[in-house]
Amino acid sequence: MSLFAMSLLQVLCSPAVHLLSFAGLFGTQLYQSFIVTKVCYTSLPSDAFIRLQRRIFPIYFRMQSVLWLVTALSFPPTGPWSLVQGGAADWASFAIGGLCAVLNLLLFGPNTMRAMLARRELGMAVRGNEENGETDVDLAAAKRRFSKNHAASIHLNLLCIIALSWHGWRLAGRMAF
Repeated sequence: MSLFAMSLLQVLCSPAVHLLSFAGLFGTQLYQSFIVTKVCYTSLPSDAFIRLQRRIFPIYFRMQSVLWLVTALSFPPTGPWSLVQGGAADWASFAIGGLCAVLNLLLFGPNTMRAMLARRELGMAVRGNEENGETDVDLAAAKRRFSKNHAASIHLNLLCIIALSWHGWRLAGRMAF
């Protein structure tokens, strides 16, 4: 292995990189999940809230996935190898959290957004034409699609937070002051 590759590996697998990526991921998850979403939902009109969500959640899910990867790759002292050698208590939280983050990024996040937009469009169509019974059925189906995808996304995000909390607890137990 070249000197550059060894140096890069040492920097990436340093405790400082791991701690910073972990802290960034944990702080981002808590802030987005419990502060930003709640404040925006109660403060913004529906259309503005939907426009904001369309822009912010894809960024959040990408950032969440990248930070999970960096946190796993920087697990001291040798990255993923140390994670596997640490046993199931170490790698399981990363496997669960990483899988949940990727599912939100690739599947449930986009599906929720599409369902939310379809629900909004159908809701506007129903308000414009009250006699159309078929549109009411379509609107009910769109609401169900949105509810299922949104619930899955919320639960996956909660699993990410729990998995990261578990890792944080284990990480704090290894720190020496």
